[in-house]
Order: sequence, then structure tokens, then C-alpha cells
Amino acid sequence: MTSDTAAPSNLEDPSNVRRWLQTNHPKQFALLDNFEIELRLGRFSSTRDASKPGAHQGSASSRYQYGRDRRLITTRTVELVRAIIGPTRWKTAAQLLTLLRGLGNELHAAGGYREPAIGNVLRRIMYAVRDEADHVVPSQSSGVDDMEKIDELTEHVSSKLRVSTGKELSLASMLWAHPQHVTKHSRQPSGDYNDRLRSDSMGSESGIDCWDANGSNIYPPHFYSRRDDLRQSVMEAIQEMMSELEDLHKNINEQATQHIHAGEIILTYALSKTVELFLKAAAAKKRKFQVIVCEGAPHFGGHQMAKSLAEAGIDTTVIHDAATFAIMARVNKVLLPAHAVLANGGLIAPSGSNMVALAAKQNSVPVVTVAGMFKLCPMYPHEGQNTLNDLISPSSILDYSLMGDPVLSEVELVNPVHDYIPPQLIDLHVTNIGGFQPSYIYRLLAEYYHSDDWEAFE
Repeated sequence: MTSDTAAPSNLEDPSNVRRWLQTNHPKQFALLDNFEIELRLGRFSSTRDASKPGAHQGSASSRYQYGRDRRLITTRTVELVRAIIGPTRWKTAAQLLTLLRGLGNELHAAGGYREPAIGNVLRRIMYAVRDEADHVVPSQSSGVDDMEKIDELTEHVSSKLRVSTGKELSLASMLWAHPQHVTKHSRQPSGDYNDRLRSDSMGSESGIDCWDANGSNIYPPHFYSRRDDLRQSVMEAIQEMMSELEDLHKNINEQATQHIHAGEIILTYALSKTVELFLKAAAAKKRKFQVIVCEGAPHFGGHQMAKSLAEAGIDTTVIHDAATFAIMARVNKVLLPAHAVLANGGLIAPSGSNMVALAAKQNSVPVVTVAGMFKLCPMYPHEGQNTLNDLISPSSILDYSLMGDPVLSEVELVNPVHDYIPPQLIDLHVTNIGGFQPSYIYRLLAEYYHSDDWEAFE
């Protein structure tokens, strides 16, 4: 095992994080390994399902879609990250970001791509690290050092302007100087970070940026400085995320009476814990309304949803999915669950939800989604219906024993887990911090994630 000072030196490449943990922190490596095994096997069951006999022996398809509490998965992910970055020997913000990026890659490869909430919380933690790292604590001599850096930068820019424009440095020449007027340093390579921050600007000519061994600029220079208070600040930010997840349903349910009114007919699709608690919260405040639940074939999660609502005293009716369009004219509002909310305001929902949204659009019925902010995903639907989707076994649609039929043997069966619903079909996203129209989602992305981390785990 390496010494304390030498351990972080290997933490430079996200691909080395697993080996780094195995060598220097075997306990944290064991936690990561166990988490990945549970993720691969789909053992993150909800509380009410985990206690049932044979809860883990069900079909992979039904457990994948309806047997998981995504808030539980998200909470377990945050706890894992806290348990790993707390005792490990990283020294700078750059090393911590590399560690988080490596953890994200590991979880993504272990099946985290099926659960975008895992990547979302890691991106939020990375954003918190960047935010804390930008709050540099000034030292006693920082005033003198800053003035020296300003004088050096001024002289550097002045020389560049004189060479490129033939003019003396003045306030006007500095304000109106364009990037193309500044000669680019011939031996300065271009990298990912520099490209995003306009490597051809005057700021990048001042020699402020730091470069890694491969000639790529990854993080700003102050990210490579040791901060003794950084660990405590990041752990406090993680604790705030844990508190937010604990109060998630409470904050969402407080808005129930704003969206569900007396005498309304609400239509929902399949099974969703968040939507279920949202409806129960409205009923608990003496709102009388009727709920129509689409059964959500082929997994029929709507049956369990309807049973739970009926036991809470809510007037509930179960319908076939094929009857959705016929009954939509009587519906006042559609509530849909969310697997992920995309950057363009679109929605990833259980398979069959797009049909419901299209029927609602045809009948001018508002569509409202209910989801926590941890489902906000910085991804655009470039792949259409294949975005964050997965194809599972068609055994839930057609029994394998029937495949001996010469006609059925020629049929291609497709059983997708999710549907992509474009933002044009959605009227409002209800989250734990309020309700937002799809066109506002891009603003939320800037508040929760750093743009450099959007594609960190893809």
C-alpha cells in the first residue's frame, strides 16, 4: 500500500479509480463492488415489495419496471458516494472530481444507464464540488499576490495588443479587443476544458489554465490547489441532498390541492409511487374526485395502483389501455409518472404513456407529470423513442410455447420498457420545488448541473 502522500498521485484518470480504491481503500472498494452487484441483479426493491416472499424471484421485466423505488436507488447512491469520498485520501477538487467521474463510469457500466437518477445525483455532487472549489479562501498575502497577477496580466495583454494591432494599450482598446486580434500561443495545446471556455480568448492567453500530462485542460487552475475545508463543505452539500430526498414526497404532496380540485376526473397510467401518494394527499385534504387508472399492460401495474387508491377511499376505476381514447373526453386532467425529465422538457415514462398523452392532446386535456428533481436528466432525445429505453423479454406479451406456430414464428415482438413523450404533449412538470412548464427545464439544468458534466458518464 502506498503512503498517504503518494496515494492521491494516481488519482488522475477516471479509468484508474477502481484500481486506486482497490489498492488504497479496500473497504470503500468493497462497498462499490457490492453496490454494483445489487444494481446488476436488480435488488433495489421498494420497501413494500422487499418484504414480500419471493420479491426477488419475479420476472426480470416486472421487477425492472415496477419493483424499484427510484428514490431508494437515488438515496443509496448518495450514501455510497458519501461513504467513499468521506474517508478516502484525495487532496484537491480536481482529484475529487476525477474520483466522482470514475465512480459514475463504474455505475454506468454496471447498469446505471437504466437508472438515470444515479448519474443525475453524481452530477449534482460534482456541481457542488465545483461550486465549493470556486469559493477560494483568500490568504493574508492574497491582496499583494492578486495585484502582481493583475499587473502581469495587464502587461501580457498590452504586449499582445501592440504586436497584433500596432496600438498602445488603452481602456478602449481593451474593451473593443476581439479574440482574433490576439496572437495565439504556438505551443499551447487545445483540450476539452479550453474548448468550452473559448481557448482563443484573451483570458486563455494569460497562462492561467492548467494542463494535464496529455496536453488537455481539464479543470481551472485553482481546482488543483489543496483546500482543507473542501471536504467538510462537500459533505455538508451531500447531507443537504439527503435531506431533500427525505422530504421529496412531502414537498410534492403539499402541491396536490393546487392541481386536483373537487369533482374532477383524473386519469393516470400504470403504477407510480409518486403519483399514488400525490393523489392520496389530495384525498386526505377532503377533496372528492374520481380516478381512472389504465392497467398498463403487459405488466398490469395499474391493478395494484387502483387497489391501493381504493383502499384509501378514492373512487377508482380500472380500464383497458385500449379504452383510453374513448374515455378521454370525460377526463379533466392526466397525471403521468416519470422515469426521467429530459433537457428539452420531454418525458421518459412507462411504455404506453405516449398513447395517453396523444389522446389527451387530441381532446385538449392537460397533461401533468409528477416527479422529483433527481429525475431531471441533462440529455436531449436525439434517439427519439430509443432515448433511455430498453427492450426486455417478450415473454410477458406472448408465451414461448406458442412460438412453435408457423405464423407466430415469423412475428417480430418488441417489448420496450419506456416511451418518450415530446414536450409539446406536456403542460406542466410538478416537482418537489414547484411546478414548471417544459420550456423552463433548461433553466433548471443550469442550476443543478455544470455543463462540463452533462456527458460525463456516457
